[in-house]
Amino acid sequence: MPHPTEKEAAKKEQPDGYHQFVEIHGPQLLNSGVPDFYWPKLYEKLSNETFDAGEYFKLLCVQSGDENKWKVETIQPIESKHPNSIFLVDHAWTYRVSDCRPQLEQIPGLLERMAALMDIQSEESSKEEVIEDILQKMWKFNQTYRIGNATFGSDESMPIWYIMDEFGSRIQHSDSPTVKMSPFFFAPLQISFTLMWPLQDLEENDEITRDFVPNVGDPETRKAKLIPWVPADMTDVDYFQKEPDVSFFQSFIKLESVPDPDHKFRGLPKDRNPRVYLKYMSFHQYLTDKRFDLVETMEEADIIFIQRHFKDFDKYPDTCVNQFPFERVITVKDLLAVVCRRAGDGKEDPDTLERNPKWLPVTYNLETEISKFVSYFQQRENKALDNHWICKPWNLARGLDMHVTNNLDYILRLPESGPKVACKYVHDPVLFTREDIGNVKFDIRYIVMLSSVSPLKLYVYRVFWLRFSNRPFSLDHFDDYEKHFTVMNYVEEGQKLKQVNYDEYIPMFESQYPAYKWAEVEEDIFQMFREMFQAATALPSPQGISNCPQARAMYAIDLLLEWRKNSKGERTIQPVICEVNFCPDCDRACKYHPNFVNDVFSTLFMDDIEGRPVTQLL
Repeated sequence: MPHPTEKEAAKKEQPDGYHQFVEIHGPQLLNSGVPDFYWPKLYEKLSNETFDAGEYFKLLCVQSGDENKWKVETIQPIESKHPNSIFLVDHAWTYRVSDCRPQLEQIPGLLERMAALMDIQSEESSKEEVIEDILQKMWKFNQTYRIGNATFGSDESMPIWYIMDEFGSRIQHSDSPTVKMSPFFFAPLQISFTLMWPLQDLEENDEITRDFVPNVGDPETRKAKLIPWVPADMTDVDYFQKEPDVSFFQSFIKLESVPDPDHKFRGLPKDRNPRVYLKYMSFHQYLTDKRFDLVETMEEADIIFIQRHFKDFDKYPDTCVNQFPFERVITVKDLLAVVCRRAGDGKEDPDTLERNPKWLPVTYNLETEISKFVSYFQQRENKALDNHWICKPWNLARGLDMHVTNNLDYILRLPESGPKVACKYVHDPVLFTREDIGNVKFDIRYIVMLSSVSPLKLYVYRVFWLRFSNRPFSLDHFDDYEKHFTVMNYVEEGQKLKQVNYDEYIPMFESQYPAYKWAEVEEDIFQMFREMFQAATALPSPQGISNCPQARAMYAIDLLLEWRKNSKGERTIQPVICEVNFCPDCDRACKYHPNFVNDVFSTLFMDDIEGRPVTQLL
């Protein structure tokens, strides 16, 4: 019988609890790069909650003017290969960003601890001032993780941020770090810790340091990401954006299906009603137009109208589908910005740094254009221009994981919780007077229908929907969701959801702003839609929406109205694009306009808009 290897023998000596620990946590440890010879001792320390870093390290504080300079040094030598040389670091504060202010206000001792940890002088400041200081400065200390098994797009899947205890928070940055640190979720206790282990042998009184932006090799990107801790002037970086080459769009090809270009689509039947496979919210209840027949399977259908992404154009070559291949160039936020820039002339106002098209907020991809963004931010700062930005995930809606701030440190840290774009925030929006509240932000949702790419045929549903904030607007407290956001359908019960129908809104708008006619504002909105879809179809797929004769689509476009000044210095109203939504929620449309589904189907599949609230734009 062969002798077991030393590693196998050691494994057999481990208790059953350890084997279960490895089974549950092994993938997490491997992903974090924790060497396996630390795992047995780590299991022991986690099980006993052993925080023994104090036996090996000391905190040092050096006064430098009005500022404290901290560092952590070893008390005794540490061997990097020793199984015990892995340490637990506790977390002082764990939170979601939306909960920061109420937690600082309500949790006993938290405010004082965070102020001390961040070296914020609080003796002569009000509680509100200290909270604001913490909310500004915490982005130099924050770390983040996400619960992996939470449903994507749910509130539970939102990033969790944390601040390590005083020991962990005072370990400084180095480009040549001596330790590595990684968050670790320990399932039995449902608690997160940070793990720390040496990257080299350490002698007594050696300083321990970590890399604050690990795995970032490009020097310019690294310089930008380090700005929260290592300030840098990056105004020499060219911040103008160029159209990415086709390879940028090709990264999405595997997510899309493309119909056979040689197949000639025969169109809908002329001798009978088209058969519809309809699995889209409650649409089947509202499709009462006698020109359509509902069927139970895709194989029977002439029209497939579904809520999920369609992948089988080749499988159903003679069936109409409610999606276009590569429509993601407008429904994914970073691609939307790229596409919409095509509608501009590439010029910029040197005084305001505004660009064309005027309806597109300046938008930077914080994954691929972070150094350009920093340069543009600093250029605006030097000109004393408004510098508030809204940072959005590429592919989430409902206001999830969106952040509004003028704090560069905050913006630069956000991509650590997932890909983001930074869009210039509409800091001077047209407001709506709510008698019960005051002047609030609102946004407008239109439904547009694309029935053909070549030739381009675009329609707009003239019934539109309004959403309102619940608190008066002002350029402060950007963590106050009900002040700065308008999507209230998903907030907690008891919060007010303001409902105003479009035909009620128009006279109210003209009463509040008598110098502006809604018909003129709406024509500017429609022109924005024309320019957007012309840009989105100007190039072939994958750079644009694919020309696909069997495809039809309905999109919801969300927009804001912003005050601008024209060449004469007069105030004008400028529509501004927020996002384009794939498979939008149309429950409100169906509820208040029962003929909505009939109108959509008649427009997209019959080219019949007579007597309907539909306007052909192109």
